[in-house]
Amino acid sequence: MKRFSIFLFCITLGLLSCTDRDDELQQVQIRVRNMNSFTYDTVIVGDQESVHELVEPGAYSDYLPYDTAYRYAYIEIVAGDSTFIAQPIDFVGEDPLPAGFYTYELTAEEDFSVDLNFVLD
Repeated sequence: MKRFSIFLFCITLGLLSCTDRDDELQQVQIRVRNMNSFTYDTVIVGDQESVHELVEPGAYSDYLPYDTAYRYAYIEIVAGDSTFIAQPIDFVGEDPLPAGFYTYELTAEEDFSVDLNFVLD
């Protein structure tokens, strides 16, 4: 019985000590995915000073923290000599995203606009 109690205690302790990456998350974390066949030199999301840099085709950037973010955002992609922009009109009726991990899948279009597909990670 003593061995079983020790075993049960160890299992319980092990399960309780496991943490998930978003257990203590305080901010929105956003990364971008390059859906084009060319490299994004820089990607600016919203009015943040944080910049996602050198995002290769099909690749993801690192997550960057944001104070406030929505399912869509102002996006500016610089690739070589070209600049692509997604300019939302407003966020009326939109709720800010809760703290968590999100991906903006971005496609730079021929007309220099940007398509954004929102993904909950």
